[in-house]
Amino acid sequence: MTPKERAEKAAAAMWQGDAASQELGVRLVEVDEGRAVLELTVEPRHCNGHGICHGGVTFTLADGAFAYACNSRNQATVAQHNTITYLAPAHAGGVLSASAGETSLNGRSGVYDVTVTDQTGRRIALFRGLSRAVRGTVFDEGEGNG
Repeated sequence: MTPKERAEKAAAAMWQGDAASQELGVRLVEVDEGRAVLELTVEPRHCNGHGICHGGVTFTLADGAFAYACNSRNQATVAQHNTITYLAPAHAGGVLSASAGETSLNGRSGVYDVTVTDQTGRRIALFRGLSRAVRGTVFDEGEGNG
């Protein structure tokens, strides 16, 4: 199995149980080893009292891209620390794209940077996630399954 095939299979397995992303309307656009891209069309239900996309929604989108990127090697991996910096507002009707990339992977710990942009390419937020590999895999790579 190629690294891209492994990443795609891990993403498919994760997506099946990712009710939160599905409920928000997130779309998995692309995944490869150490990277992932998710999108979301901002709807009125995603907006806060200021009429802009709620920061928690933006964070969730970025965190999702981080999760798919850091689990792409089929090693069960969780977040140990995340930060986000909001740069510009997003509005209903806009399309947000969260592009995650692996910055460092040493042993069980990884660093992933995620850039959230709108449909014009304007940066909306910058997210950094620190990951920690745990026991287990995302899917079974046993004989006959891979």
